Amino acid sequence: MKASLDNIGVLTISGTTDKNLQLRIYSCQDDFVVPLDSNGFKQYDTLDALHMEEMMKEVYSWRKDPHEFLRRRGLIAKDSSADDELYILIVEGFLIFNHRPLNEMFDMRYFLEIPYDVCKKRRSMRVYAPPDPPNYFDGYVWPMYLQNREEMERITSEIVFLDGLKPKDEVLAAVYEDIRKEIARLQGQS
Repeated sequence: MKASLDNIGVLTISGTTDKNLQLRIYSCQDDFVVPLDSNGFKQYDTLDALHMEEMMKEVYSWRKDPHEFLRRRGLIAKDSSADDELYILIVEGFLIFNHRPLNEMFDMRYFLEIPYDVCKKRRSMRVYAPPDPPNYFDGYVWPMYLQNREEMERITSEIVFLDGLKPKDEVLAAVYEDIRKEIARLQGQS
């Protein structure tokens, strides 16, 4: 059986969800970032900064045959059976809803949001190589977030917005319950 759960929002939540559901695969948009430019810098907050077609190939491959997808990557034994297995794909990334072909493949959509001041504080605590230039957050990161979010809301429906200020366990419990209900629904269709 295949199901796809798409975009938990952050790696921490996605990783925790994986442990609770014994998921089989997780795809992170960060794995598809275009290499840095000759100055060692890249504007990451645009779709052209990402190898979206490569990410799509990964998702298509999983959707075609998740068992074979995992077997080829050595994530399950070659002789294991696919009978009665439930495969759930989590696709995580900050622009996955802005890429319409990918977005249209999702069964469930979650967007973890935090307010400007919290986002700016968290960003300032990260260490980047190369480091952010002065005023980068206010001059580029936040305006691009607002632009991308507006586009996402215009082209995407059925997004569940999660409060990133709530404790991680509380957010996870809500997502987990949704996933559990979707699994029960899918198993009832078998």
